[in-house]
Amino acid sequence: MKTYRQVEEQPQDIRQFDTLADMDETAVQEISEVFRTPLVSTYNWDYSIPDTRIKRLYNLGKTLNWDVEVDLDWEHGLISRDEFPVDEKYNPYLGFAPYEKLTREEKIDLAWHRTGLSASGMLHGEQGALLVAAQLASCAPSYEAKLYAASQTFDEARHVEFFNKFIQKQVGIMYPCGVALKSLLDKVLTDERWDLKFIGMQVIIEGLALAAFNTAKLQSNIPVHKKGLHFVIRDEARHVTFGINYLEDFLKTLTDEEREERALFAFQAASGMNGSRGNQTRFYERYGWAREEVKAHFRTSQIDNASQEFSTQLFGRIMPNLKRIGLLTNRVKPLWDELGVLELQDLPSDGQINWDEMSKPLLYEEVADSLVVTP
Repeated sequence: MKTYRQVEEQPQDIRQFDTLADMDETAVQEISEVFRTPLVSTYNWDYSIPDTRIKRLYNLGKTLNWDVEVDLDWEHGLISRDEFPVDEKYNPYLGFAPYEKLTREEKIDLAWHRTGLSASGMLHGEQGALLVAAQLASCAPSYEAKLYAASQTFDEARHVEFFNKFIQKQVGIMYPCGVALKSLLDKVLTDERWDLKFIGMQVIIEGLALAAFNTAKLQSNIPVHKKGLHFVIRDEARHVTFGINYLEDFLKTLTDEEREERALFAFQAASGMNGSRGNQTRFYERYGWAREEVKAHFRTSQIDNASQEFSTQLFGRIMPNLKRIGLLTNRVKPLWDELGVLELQDLPSDGQINWDEMSKPLLYEEVADSLVVTP
């Protein structure tokens, strides 16, 4: 029988799974953290839907559904835990003297912890997206937005299923949600304003997710992981496009003060997520490495160019999207400029829909996803 436990905040332990065994029901412990929100919901009594971009995106979501159990090969798509799960050329610790002293087995163990940390962040983020999408189905004012939010809720549930299965069946290591991500999710989930939920989820969190998913897909050595990420990326690109198209008109109806408030929130959310190493220190401290020593290595390592590339990918999506929906105001532009990403505002936004690309069948290709903006 399952056990149930309610906690004041999420547990901070790193969980270990036996990837060779199916989990018995008696081993399952439901751990719940309660949050309260003054959610303002709406009915919509006009059920007519014009032939809009939102309707077409909703129809695409229905057509391009995929099944975690059926469309991914969990029997032949996994690798041995004696192999590196990610391509070593992307390892940020290469050239770091304490890392180079590790045995091959220790290096492989560290690589699996890195993979567990990355996949765990994605899992927790997707659970947050699931909860926010469910809220949007209730509080979005228009009928078409409610339908899309409901379809996105199912997408996010599938993503949670994928990352959870990947962790438990292949990786065997789950880290707790990072502080920065948890703080952003808490803010979005507990705010009563539906449009702020759209901004936080569809623009910031989904933009972060697309950057992270594409980076993970590029680096992974695990076939089922790469293919699953390919499917997830297609879903998320559709979600971002929905948010941009829906918010573009609504935000024009706000007062200057309301728009500035949302513009500042978007900046704080995105800048808070960028460069946040969360609890990364937890796995290198297992080897007795000093925090300052590791930070010094990151400052001088050529591999850290990968971190800069991730940052460019992230803001290469977020900046033009914020500009399109009117949240790059004169008041926040200096803040973005100080962050060094303001020039990315002129890249193509996700509001420009390539219907041919988005409508492609769910076929996996070993190339970069064409839906992704590459600065």
